[in-house]
Amino acid sequence: MKIGVLLGGNSAEREVSLASGKAISAACKELGHNVLDLDPQFDVRLLVPDLLTVDLVFNGLHGGDGENGVIPGFLQSLGVKYTGSKTEASAICMDKRISKALVHRKDLLTPNWVSLANNDPLPSVGDMVFPVVIKPNDQGSTIGLTVVKDESELDDAIELARKFANVVLIEEFIVGKEITVTVIGDKAYPIVEIVPSHGLYDYECKYNQGMTEYFCPANIDKDLTKAIQESALKIHKLLGCRHYSRADFRLDENGKAWFLELNTLPGMTETSLVPKAAKASGLSFPELIQTIINEALKN
Repeated sequence: MKIGVLLGGNSAEREVSLASGKAISAACKELGHNVLDLDPQFDVRLLVPDLLTVDLVFNGLHGGDGENGVIPGFLQSLGVKYTGSKTEASAICMDKRISKALVHRKDLLTPNWVSLANNDPLPSVGDMVFPVVIKPNDQGSTIGLTVVKDESELDDAIELARKFANVVLIEEFIVGKEITVTVIGDKAYPIVEIVPSHGLYDYECKYNQGMTEYFCPANIDKDLTKAIQESALKIHKLLGCRHYSRADFRLDENGKAWFLELNTLPGMTETSLVPKAAKASGLSFPELIQTIINEALKN
């Protein structure tokens, strides 16, 4: 099979996408596929002649048009099969306000939040319970995110987040464990618990070896594990995702899991979370990639 691997792109997560794409490409070659690496750094339309020659596109882009639904929609318009969610689900999941609102509407837990567009005034500080999380509404990899401990840090955190998005979220900070759940097809995989070296699972901890400890399966009792996995699967379906996704949660001291966001194109680097969950369930990295390819070929 001839597989085109989309990697790189022009979002703030370009370097991570290059790493993911190279890993995906190597796995596809190991599986015996004919592989064509495709980097839409300048204009995805320049890749049309190559895109029309492949049997399947494995979308290894992160952030920007690769993940917000623009490029998936373009591939769909060409009649090219591709991995990952379609346009609408991609756009919904990229917009944290919308995905959180849909989850909240179904009575699933998500931290309280307010959103600020460019000209919106800051809500009353007196209504905030610190710490809070300030983050861009449509970025991944913790880019532009700050945990704000008191009022004096608010302005700088909002200014940083606004460098990456027109809309900024101010979200309640949930004290507890950082956990994540991978869904592939109709199956939720073992939960990964994330313990970063300096308290926040930021860009540095995500992409540098030795900066974070991972426990998979997480040290969570069987019944609670099942409930969290069921929540991840429910959210995956609620938001219209397909093939695979990764849902991030905070697990508080009372055993309540609070949904943060859903990644439709989660990282596939050697330090990434989806491969760790797959490995804990007995899948090697190439087997994980083939499993996702098989899901894409079903529809």
